[in-house]
Amino acid sequence: MRSLILAPSGDEMFGKAIAIALQSPPEERADLFARLADEIAAITTAPDSGMKPWTCTAHDGTDGSRIFRGGVGSSVVIDPAGRLWRARSYEDFETTYTLTATTCEIATLRPLYALMREYTSESCDNLES
Repeated sequence: MRSLILAPSGDEMFGKAIAIALQSPPEERADLFARLADEIAAITTAPDSGMKPWTCTAHDGTDGSRIFRGGVGSSVVIDPAGRLWRARSYEDFETTYTLTATTCEIATLRPLYALMREYTSESCDNLES
């Protein structure tokens, strides 16, 4: 079966994933986007892909949101109502950390939606090309 998001780069597939998520029912968006993000990572990190690896890490927000943090300082947040938000990975969250002698891991993320930009079908038209 051919992938719905297959494109020449991870960034282009990411744009398609956002557009596909926005076309799905709001209650299905977080799970769908998680599957698409996993697919992008698998495609771009395959040994013979010839693509720049694309990765993201998923987190649960303190408000019930799902947060997908990319490796270049940006995140996608899917709020409890199913709206998608473009966020900066550090500035747009209240973050707590768990510190050990050798690690620093994210413990909690609280999205600050007033600082983010909402993705809409109209704003994503240029992401699909």
